[in-house]
Order: sequence, then structure tokens, then C-alpha cells
Amino acid sequence: MALHTIDWFIIGGYILFSLGVGIYFSRRAGSSTEEYFLSGRTLPWWIVGTSMVATTFAADTPLAITEFVRGSGIWQNWFWWNLLLSGLLGAILFSRLWRRAKVLTDNELLEIRYSGKPAAALRAFKAGYFAILYNFIVMGWVINAMASVAAVLLNIDRWTAVWICVAIALLYALLSGFWGVVVTDIVQFFIAMIGSILLAVIAVNAVGGMDMLLEKLSQLKSSGIVHDTTLKFIPPVPEADFFSISFWDSPFSKFLVFMTIMWWSHHGTDGGGYIIQRMSSAKNEKHALAATLWFNIAHYALRVWPWIAVALASMVVFPVIPDSYADLGSKAGYPLIMNEYLGSGLKGLLIVSFLAAFMSTIDTHLNWGASYLVNDIYKRFIKNDGSQHHYVLVSRIITVILMVCAAFVAINMQSISKAWEFIYAMGAGIGAVLILRWFWWRINAWTEISALLTSIVITIVLELIAWQQTILADIPYALFNRAPVLFGITLQVHHKLMIIVPAAIIVWICITFLTKPESERTLTTFYDRVQPGGWWGSFAIKSDMQPVTQGFFLNWIAGTALIYGLNFAIGNWLFGNGRYALSLLLISAIGFWWIWNNLLKKIDE
Repeated sequence: MALHTIDWFIIGGYILFSLGVGIYFSRRAGSSTEEYFLSGRTLPWWIVGTSMVATTFAADTPLAITEFVRGSGIWQNWFWWNLLLSGLLGAILFSRLWRRAKVLTDNELLEIRYSGKPAAALRAFKAGYFAILYNFIVMGWVINAMASVAAVLLNIDRWTAVWICVAIALLYALLSGFWGVVVTDIVQFFIAMIGSILLAVIAVNAVGGMDMLLEKLSQLKSSGIVHDTTLKFIPPVPEADFFSISFWDSPFSKFLVFMTIMWWSHHGTDGGGYIIQRMSSAKNEKHALAATLWFNIAHYALRVWPWIAVALASMVVFPVIPDSYADLGSKAGYPLIMNEYLGSGLKGLLIVSFLAAFMSTIDTHLNWGASYLVNDIYKRFIKNDGSQHHYVLVSRIITVILMVCAAFVAINMQSISKAWEFIYAMGAGIGAVLILRWFWWRINAWTEISALLTSIVITIVLELIAWQQTILADIPYALFNRAPVLFGITLQVHHKLMIIVPAAIIVWICITFLTKPESERTLTTFYDRVQPGGWWGSFAIKSDMQPVTQGFFLNWIAGTALIYGLNFAIGNWLFGNGRYALSLLLISAIGFWWIWNNLLKKIDE
């Protein structure tokens, strides 16, 4: 179905609005790097938290969810649902610590917590690694997803779609810096939420309502299109022996690894780069905590079910993806539903919701990546005497370079969900170090270096094995599209974690005790600055600041009950399980009551 005039009017109006915001904030954003990257540390919780939500919802998100649901089933979302457990660490512990640290980027902390050449080298390496390698992959899959949507809905060549998306995002990002990002994030969040809910309602009604949708999915099981685990929230426990290969190839084993290893072992356990950037932009500790808690509620409970509903509807309407879109894979199911059922006006609104989500995430990664390269490499090691205007100019030049490189990565990327898995594997062994560096004095720079390098090296080696096996099989290679096979076992993401995490832990523990601790001056200065609590012995200095560890465990349990309870209350209500939904909603309400009375009300402004 071709776009009508009203669709183009809606799309054009949104682009003009975004550019207007960019122009409005361009002068303020260009006054200093703190304004350009942190909005002057003046933002209230509702702006910060909503910006966190908006930036983690890109065009790739509903498409990746569609890949999960059409592939393994709803339970596969535990690949990211498990991260709530570390997300609550970010809210309850680290949001306040990062605000106390008063750093421009999280890498800046490395030369506060550690000292000497190892700290400087680690800061430069992490800045380059996350700003370039990590950022290219993330922006690549986001551009890839938006290009897939544009190719289906606008019926244009995918290359053309890529460069159109790049041009729109780049112009806006150059102008306004972080100010424009967070302000437009508010609008983008509501547009994206309204759009996804509307599409879910339309898609489910088009196939006869939820009861009919579930019945049709049941009928498709016999054809093998729908798996037994498609509608399950948690995969069944296999009958195979725990130590057998068949057990560790089962969906339940993947779920088990997600819930016991993945959530605490990845590179974002203390917040994650662009989330930390937003924590640091809040006006004080209480606003940083409230913002991060709101983000976790919206991210893990409120957003996902409309996407799941559309993914399930796509399995009924398009049990097999049409040949003309076969190169896009199963993720094409989502835009195909949009194309099939949306009329004039609504199609324009849904395209704008994707465009809004795309721009929010891309602009965040450009701004965040530029902050690393400018603050942690250029300003720290190359030119430390430049003016604020000079550094903002360099930031804008770097933004252009990042955008163009990411576009070329996008063109060579096939599967979004596989790229997600690769990213998590690369940082899988460093999570424990990122937690302990705040609470245990013995962690040093070499600890963090060894943990990160172990994860990166093993992950790249496994991808090179997959590349070699793909070439030898005379199959065209695409980034992250094929799992390596070792000893007859196809290594899925949870198998990789079971290799990477223990290896990294063994390496960093050995390196920690084979190298000297940080100096007494460094440790005392760090503790005095952030007052984290934990195991600091004689380096701990008494202060009026409340240790963030006080009452942590019960608050963490309550937060888990609040958000998982709300998430699965919505899911059970959607599938007509009213009794379960009410019970889970009650659990969620109890969790909220506890958090409100025992955490939020006790923190001073």
C-alpha cells in the first residue's frame, strides 16, 4: 500500500519538529562540553528516566522481539528480561554513586579509582572500544532495522533506505547535543508507545481477537511453524539428565544461564555507558535514582507486550515470510503487519514512531560515542588546553565520522538478535569487576583490563571460527549470522557465556593477586569522593553521606517483585488469565509500596 499525502505530511512534520528542537538548543549545547554531553547536570528525574526509556527503544527493538517470538518463542525474551536484575543494581546502588562521582564520562572514573599508566591505558582503550567497535555494531543494527522498515513500507532499495536514515539522524545530532536528545526523547517516547499499542490492537483485531489468535497459533503447531514453546513465558524443564548434551541444548538451559550468569556478568552491570551518562545529568542523587527506577519499570514491564502481540499476529498472517522480503529474515514480520493493516494517517504515524525511536537511539550513541573520543582520548591524551568551543567542534566532526562508519556496518549485518548476542558475549566476563571496583579496595586497573580482554579475545575467536566454517561450507558470510560449531556442538549464546565468564573470572582473580593494589592515596581519595560502603578497611573515611549498600538486598527484592510482577500481570491479562494477572499485580503493588517507603522517601534532595 502506497503512502498517502497525509502520511507524508505527518512524517515531514515530525522531521521539521526534530530539526527545530536541534536548532533551538544548538547555541546552548555548543557553549561547553558539559552542556553538550550532560545538559549541565540540571535535569529532573522524569526527563532523565524517560530519555533512558526512549533511547533503549529503537527501530531494532520490536524487530528483534519479532525474531525472538517467531524463532524460539516468548520465553526467549529472557535474553534481556534477565537484565532487570542488574538494572535494579543500577537504580538502587549505582545511580547515586555515579552522581556522586561527578564525571563527564564513566571512563573518567577509571583515573579516579585507579592510578598510573595502567589506568590511563585502560581509559583510552575502553573509550576507543565502546565508542568505535561497540558503537558501530549497535548503530549498525539500529540502522539495519530502520532500513528494513523503510524498505518494506516505502518500497525502496535497502541501501537507499540506509543513507536516508543516516542523513536525517546525523543532521539533528550535530546541532543540539545532549539537550536536543533528551528533549525530543520525551516526545519520541510517547509517539513510539502510542504507535506500538495502536498497531497491536489493530493486528490482533484483524485476526479475530486474542482468543482467535491463540487458537490459530495452536492450529499452526502441527505444521511446525509454531513451536510448543512459542507461547510459554518460561521454557519447560527437559527430561534429559542435567549433565547431558541434550539438556544444555534445551531452551530451559538457556533460560537457566540467563538467570544465573548473564545478568551479573555483562559490561553494563553498573549502569552501562549511555545510561550512566543520563544518571550523571540528573540534578541530584534522588533524581538519578528515581529516573533509573522509572526507566526499569517502563523498559522491562510496560513496552514489550504490544510488540509480542504483533509478532504473534505476524505468525498467523505471514507464517512464511514472502520471498521478496526473505533477505530481511523473520524480523520482516513486524513491518509486514504494518503494511498489511494500516490505512492512511495511521501508517504515517507508525512510520514516525519508528523514526522517532531510531533517531533517539542513534543520536544517543553518536553523542555518547563522541563524548568518549573527545573527553577520554582527544582531550586527555592529544590536546588538553583547547577551548570549550574547540572541543564541541571536534565532537561534531567525530559525530559525522561515527555515523558514516556505522552505516557501512549496517549494510553488512543480517540478524539483529544475533548482533545483540555478540555484543553481550564481548563484555560477558567483566560484570563482577565493575561491581566490585566500587566496594572492594583490592580491585586494580589490571583486574579490569584482564577481564575485558579475556571476553573480547574469546568472543572474536569464536566469531572467526564461525566465519571460517561459513566460508568452507561455501555459504556467503554475514556478520553474526552463523554460530560456530565446536566438538559437534553449535555454540548458542548461553554456551558462549559458559566458556567466557569462568575463563574471565579465573584470569582476573589471578591477575589481581599477582599485581600490586592501588596506592593508599588513590583508594582513600576515591572512597572519600563517593562513599560507597563495602569492604574498604582502613581506606574508609567516615562521612555524612549514606552508604548505598544500606538496606540494599530487601530493596532489590522489592524492585524485582514490582517490575516482574507488573510485566507478567500484563502478559497474563493479555492472554486472558485474569486470576494470575490480579495476583501478580498485587505482588507488584507490594513491591512498589516497599520501594517508596524504604528507599525513595528516605533519600534527601
